[in-house]
Amino acid sequence: MSPSRNPVALGLGCDRGTPMDTIARAIDEALAQAGAGLTDVRAVASIDLKADEAGLLALATRHGWEIVFHPAAALAAVAVPNPSETVRRYTGTPSVSEAAALLAAGTDLTHLIVEKHKLRGPDGRNATVSVARLSTRQPNTVRAEPVEAPPPSCDKPVLSEAEGLRANESR
Repeated sequence: MSPSRNPVALGLGCDRGTPMDTIARAIDEALAQAGAGLTDVRAVASIDLKADEAGLLALATRHGWEIVFHPAAALAAVAVPNPSETVRRYTGTPSVSEAAALLAAGTDLTHLIVEKHKLRGPDGRNATVSVARLSTRQPNTVRAEPVEAPPPSCDKPVLSEAEGLRANESR
């Protein structure tokens, strides 16, 4: 994949049996809302209940995406702007697409750029897509100041600065 100026993560949800074309259209619409395109997608996630969803898997294969499927408990632990009791009843988590997008992006809801784009396909089945900007945060690191390397070891005893001055004076 070439570098993207707008790398994003997708969170995907859908009704059981939703056709690939419905999911693809929902993704295209959500990416357009985000000002992004398919080439900007760097991560894709959903709930583990969808790990065998034919439409999702076919779409992932078409685009060369690896979908990460999260358990409901992991998704439920993510703060989202639009939790749904209906989604919780069916999946065990109040959010699939928003929470999955945030987990895939490695960020929090401040980077959620498309909250919950829903599309009802011609057959009545629904797809939901959320888009999050990928985290640019680096791991917490401490920058050390450069330190001079110690002198090579020798058989002479190590002297304090004062002892060294006295030794030099006695020479």
